[in-house]
This record gives sequence, C-alpha cells and structure tokens, in this order.
Amino acid sequence: MRRGVGYGILAGALWGTVFLVPRMLGDFAPGLLASARCMMYGIVSLLATLPIARRVAAKLTRADLVALARLAFIGNLVYYLFLTAAVHRIGIGPTSLIVGVLPVTVTLAGRHDHGAVPLHRLIFPLALVAAGIACINIDVFTGGPAQGAASAATVAGKLAGVACAVGALATWTWFAVANARTLRRNGHFDSNEWSVLLGVATGVFGAVMWVPALALAHAPGAGDGLGSLDHVRWQTFWLLNLGLAVGASWLGNGLWNAAATRLPLTLSGQLIVFETLFALLYGFVYDARMPRPLEWTAIALLLAGVVWSVKRHSDGRSPSAPVDVGARTPAH
Repeated sequence: MRRGVGYGILAGALWGTVFLVPRMLGDFAPGLLASARCMMYGIVSLLATLPIARRVAAKLTRADLVALARLAFIGNLVYYLFLTAAVHRIGIGPTSLIVGVLPVTVTLAGRHDHGAVPLHRLIFPLALVAAGIACINIDVFTGGPAQGAASAATVAGKLAGVACAVGALATWTWFAVANARTLRRNGHFDSNEWSVLLGVATGVFGAVMWVPALALAHAPGAGDGLGSLDHVRWQTFWLLNLGLAVGASWLGNGLWNAAATRLPLTLSGQLIVFETLFALLYGFVYDARMPRPLEWTAIALLLAGVVWSVKRHSDGRSPSAPVDVGARTPAH
C-alpha cells in the first residue's frame, strides 16, 4: 500500500503539468493541443512497445482492443480537449479545482468495488477534501483578480469554460474507474504493457484528429493567430507536448497503473487530489506569487483529507481479508 500511495503522488505531480502547458500555449487551439499531445504520447509509447511487441501482440484479444479504444478516446483525447478548452477560458485555478472534485466522484463511482472501505468510514476525510475545494473556489472567485485568459472572458465564455471543466471531470471519473477495473480483469497484462498499449491507441486517435483540428484552426472566423506564429513558437509547441507525452502521459499513466493495481478504488480516488495540488503549485510558480491565506487553508484541508483516508484504509485491512486481485504486483 505504501508503494501504491507513492506511485499515486508521483503521478499527480506529473499530471499537474497538463494544466500549465495550455496556459503557456494559449495561442494554440484546444484541438491542436489535444491532438499533438496524443500523437507525441503515441510515438513515445510505440517506441516503448517495440522490445515487447511480439509478446504483447500474442496476448491481445478483440475485447482488449475495444477496451483500449474506449479508454484512449474518452480518457485521453476527449478529456484533454475539455481540459485545454477550460484552461483557455477560465484559467488554471478554476479548472484544476473543478477537476479536483475527482476524489469525491471517483470514490462514489467505485464504492461498490471489492476491497473498498465502506463509504460511511470516509465521510469525514471526504468532508475535509470538500471543505478544501470550497475554500479555494471562494478565493479564486472573490479573493483576487482573474488570471490569464479568464480576465477578458465574457460571461458566455466563462460558462463555456465551466462546462468544459465539468466535461473533463466526467470523462476523467469514467476513465479512472473503467481503467482500474480493466486492469483488475486483464491479468494477462501488467501495468507497463497496458500503459504502452493505451498510449499507442491514443496516438492513433491523435493522428486522426490532427488534420481536422488544423483545418478548424485556419477556418474563416477562427482568427489569424496561427499565421502570425514563427518557427520558434511552433518548436516550443512540439517540445512542450513531447514533455507532456513523456512525463504526464507515458510515465504518469504508468505510475498510476502501478498504483491502481495495489490500491482499492476509494483510496486511489483520494490520491487524485495531488493532481490538483501540484497544478495549483505550478500555477503559483508561473505567476511568481505565494498562496493567499484561503489557498493555504485549502491545501492543508486537502492534504489532511488524503492522509486521513490513507489511515482509514490501513486500519481497515486485516490478515484474514480476501486478497484483492487489483493488488497484484506488475512485472517491470
């Protein structure tokens, strides 16, 4: 369990960067950002698959291909499309905080899974997490000026951004639960094999989306922003997406799969809060400022909720408890 918790925290640190890059690349359309990230993730995963391609291909079934397609399309491409659009419209803070409700939504969605601590034992840890999210929301919307793209956004644009953030929340909740359950069912794949297969499938969807995304970015009414970008800006675009592919997508998903195979869904759902914390930290560094009092309070409440949840799961285990197949150790 300790190793699983560590993997989950590291995954959150890497995933937090996905909120920062869209802010840094605000002059690129969400479709281009999502497509490029997925393509780069696919290329990195394909390279990682080559040494084990024959072994993995021999184990693939039609059901596996269907599961990979669903998870890659909804959990990677659609999720990042929603998230990028939200960051462009309402900024890093509100987006990360709406998506930060994941510990609650994933816990609720996975509460009937084997190995989960009864929900009534998690009420107080969840209450701390909810209080932390409430504090940071109050601070973002009343404690200071809007940041980035949110400062000039219209009301309609802000509402669209909130809707996109909710869409990212919904798709990530589905992905977290469905991916963990698929890993538990598919004992013929370890977490590394599944991660690279998921990456290859994601790359296919990203490549398919690139041409229509580029066409939409150049369509009449889309503005001439892309035409004014020089080769240096495009180089930055590809380098940052490569960084996301290697760090947040390939390594981050691999670490999360390793955590998911060791932890019940209710606990892994709590650890997703670290994605929000790291996203906020990166935002503070990017803005070159310290957190305000309400922000400090929110961080303390979120951390306390996670630590309390870990304690509840540790106390809930007994030597006679049935072994959760999700706790199998992946072969590295």
